[in-house]
Amino acid sequence: MNDHQLPTGADRTGPPWSEAELIRLMDVSPSGDGHYVAPAHGSTIRNVVEAGQLLGAAIVAAAKEAPAHRVVSASMVFSRAAAHDEPLAVDVDVVRAGRTFGTARVQVSQREAQCCTGIVLLDAGAPDLIRSAAPLPDVDPPEALSSLDIPGTEVEGRDMRVVGNAYTPDPDTVGPPELFVWTRFRDAPGAAALQQALLTQSAGHWTVAAALRPHPGFGESMAHSTISTGITMITMTFHDDADVTQWLLYGTRVVYTGRGHAQSEGRIHSADGRLLASYSVHAMVRGFRPGDAAARARTDTVL
Repeated sequence: MNDHQLPTGADRTGPPWSEAELIRLMDVSPSGDGHYVAPAHGSTIRNVVEAGQLLGAAIVAAAKEAPAHRVVSASMVFSRAAAHDEPLAVDVDVVRAGRTFGTARVQVSQREAQCCTGIVLLDAGAPDLIRSAAPLPDVDPPEALSSLDIPGTEVEGRDMRVVGNAYTPDPDTVGPPELFVWTRFRDAPGAAALQQALLTQSAGHWTVAAALRPHPGFGESMAHSTISTGITMITMTFHDDADVTQWLLYGTRVVYTGRGHAQSEGRIHSADGRLLASYSVHAMVRGFRPGDAAARARTDTVL
């Protein structure tokens, strides 16, 4: 899948994109003490694993390594591209697993080359002492919207609906630097960490598109062809438990673009108004350098 966009769909040898395939890729398997393996998907048109999938796999690995704790927050820097057509090694080092909090370092590599490094905060749990949260944005409900139908965005078993049809390949459609997207999966994955992984997988989809919206002549469809884009860092923080089979609203607002960078803040709400998670995304948005034709087909240094 693309690094910040939705799945391309036009695969060479990989299986069709589906909810089951996303879960399979992020549900890492143990392979020795602190070591896990994420399976390959197969070759795609743009053979680069997206950032949200990598962080999702890291969250599942940390949860399996410290099963008495819940993942509270996970942050990862993406420094090298990973390919869809080979498995990934996910290594977890539990720095501390205390009675209250735990900390784990996670590294994802491929062909013995490090692709990304993250830190995961884990919590043994506690009841509310106080409670307050940011409110649900006042936007159209999913029932009033049409499913996202841009070719190549389909994931079987997942329904996405964009408020105001604001996610568009038209570079001349201008709007504020924000996107609101309702998402719902058909099936519940079971384990809480897999619910978190599915929440994370699409958190990076919207930042680059939102950053380009205020600027005429620039649009998401130009990514990797006429402009160089990629997700360089994601931080996810999980608040309440989520049910991914219910409508969830991703609200992403870009707070800065410039000097080749874009930074967003986001929140995930349930339809009944509960704040389930929040996230921040850092992205690269810049022009290709002269002679960078090869980089338009692949990314060697950052996603």
